Amino acid sequence: MLEFDAAVRKRPGMYFGVGLDDPRLPAMLLSAAARHGLHPATRVAEEHSLSTVIEILALGDFGWIQTANFIVAGLLTLAFVVGLRSALRPLGGATLVPVLIGAISLGLLGAGLFATDPVSGYPPETPDAILQYSTHGTLHDLFSMPTFLAWPIACIVSAVHFLRGRKSGWAIYSAATGLIFAGAFVLSSMGFAQVEALVDLGGLFQRIAVTVGFAWITLLAIHLLTTSHKTPV
Repeated sequence: MLEFDAAVRKRPGMYFGVGLDDPRLPAMLLSAAARHGLHPATRVAEEHSLSTVIEILALGDFGWIQTANFIVAGLLTLAFVVGLRSALRPLGGATLVPVLIGAISLGLLGAGLFATDPVSGYPPETPDAILQYSTHGTLHDLFSMPTFLAWPIACIVSAVHFLRGRKSGWAIYSAATGLIFAGAFVLSSMGFAQVEALVDLGGLFQRIAVTVGFAWITLLAIHLLTTSHKTPV
């Protein structure tokens, strides 16, 4: 039977990069359990420190768990795109948002199909920065880039759409999500580029971006399910 340290139970985001309400938490827990047994918690924190990229979980003997996590997340996001188009079409909704979220889903699928190169000191004795890219590492980055670019744009475009529909609350939330995502992504990129002040926090900012992004998509889906058949979004 697995036991969790109190710090892990209270703040899973510090160790797994996700919150208690994030649908990816079970996959993160399974991955960590397979690697470390989750006890003591310091072993998890040591390997998955806040300086490392999420993608390193796809490396090693149990990397298939994170690979499956990327692919399942991509397929679910793609399914949401289909539903989003259907929900917005009769309402005259913006067509750009489904295209942008579709780019996010393709990026997640590509990140799952092509693993990143070893980086951020993982596996052990790996340089902090990638010195020479492999073919699969290059493809991983090429697929991942549209995800991090399309996400904040989708939020901003949605904010404009909500503002036109006189839904100020959703407009503010969408705009704030886009700005937080973009800011966190820039800071994480600087950390991964070995900027001294941010090198130890690159992974943290990446996790912040992904968490607020998925939270926005999840809440948007719930909003559409509960309101699209009543009033325009």
